[in-house]
Amino acid sequence: MDILIAAGLMLLLLALLGGGLWIGLSLLAVALIGMDLFTSRPVGDSMMLTIWGSTSSWTLTALPLFLWMGEILFRSKLSDDMFKGLAPWLDRLPGRLLHTNVVGCTIFAAISGSSAATCATIGKITLPELKKRGYPEDISVGTLAGAGTLGLLIPPSIIMIVYGVAANVSISKLFLAGVLPGLMLAMLFMGYIIVWALFNKDKVPAADTAMTFAQKIHASRHLIPVVSLIALVLGGIYSGIATATEAAALGVGGALFLARIEGSLDWARFKDGLVAACRIYCMIGLILAGAAFLTLAMGFIGLPRHLAEFIGGLHLSPFNLMLMLIVFFIVLGCFLDGISMVVLTIAVLLPTVEAAGFDLIWFGIFIVLVVEMAQITPPVGFNLFVIQGLTRREVTWIARTALPLFLLMLVAVLLTYFVPDIVLWLPRQMQS
Repeated sequence: MDILIAAGLMLLLLALLGGGLWIGLSLLAVALIGMDLFTSRPVGDSMMLTIWGSTSSWTLTALPLFLWMGEILFRSKLSDDMFKGLAPWLDRLPGRLLHTNVVGCTIFAAISGSSAATCATIGKITLPELKKRGYPEDISVGTLAGAGTLGLLIPPSIIMIVYGVAANVSISKLFLAGVLPGLMLAMLFMGYIIVWALFNKDKVPAADTAMTFAQKIHASRHLIPVVSLIALVLGGIYSGIATATEAAALGVGGALFLARIEGSLDWARFKDGLVAACRIYCMIGLILAGAAFLTLAMGFIGLPRHLAEFIGGLHLSPFNLMLMLIVFFIVLGCFLDGISMVVLTIAVLLPTVEAAGFDLIWFGIFIVLVVEMAQITPPVGFNLFVIQGLTRREVTWIARTALPLFLLMLVAVLLTYFVPDIVLWLPRQMQS
């Protein structure tokens, strides 16, 4: 009977989503119908209390602030300066300026927190430059699609904040846990570019005019504002001086100050950035509210307990459970965005994950990695949509160019499983 109820509610949710109803409203509608039909609880009171509790968390206030910081940088000249500062140092590596996609996304991810914002910002800078210099479009687009997902993994990460709130896990420890996996993934991407370049030397344009070391240092001055902002935000968190929310406020202040100093902050850009951040946060907040109420409804109906019992009855080893979850999240990512995936599944999966012995900090990074993989899988891969808007190419073509990066993400997931200290070493240093 429980399986039939779960299947019916899932079909209803898919029908509402397929009909074009907003994700948050779809979640609320399914929860409302489920509670009304299959429980005796007072639906109205439960819904109001759950929505208020899920959207009034102090920890959650970091989310709109990081969104606003990313929007400010997106509209300023600071992101353009990154290419000028990075290009001279990467021109001698195999693959040359293709590495600007990876390094640029790595740096911008540390001040953005959003995969889509990272992909869009760096793509607007690098794709025209790479095309102008004669780099093949497929490798340029593929590396951008993969590297753009680093916006989710390298802190500050919006999806880590959502997971931390949903799983009641320290966001500061999650931020620390994402650093080494993020850098490892960036190195894997750069390694792929180097290998590709060595086998395709004829497709890599000649290097620009050689620069002396002093000239490279002088060009690097363009990186100083961005690096300073990263140090302000992450330094405040890792030193223990500021919480994630306070560091986000510092980041907004620093971004506003830098944008004003370099002359790109006017009233129109200020207003556009604020409105865009509010719009995105309202969308995320509605999803969180709907998912919280759906989680409550599923709990009253008893579905999470029965699902946990079902999975537990399979007697899967931790490794097989991880493989099943990878497939589960990739399939789910074909229909939902990353935040919806997290808030819809965490409450149901946590009992099973804890019973399997997974550390919840490690599991948070695992979730982020598989959600990253879903960002470049059609039909609902957000990074694919962003790049489609930049290139006007088909989503399926973009997904094919990003396939090698997708496989490297799978390698990264397996590495973190077999060597969990890649994730847990830094958070343990915080404890000590």
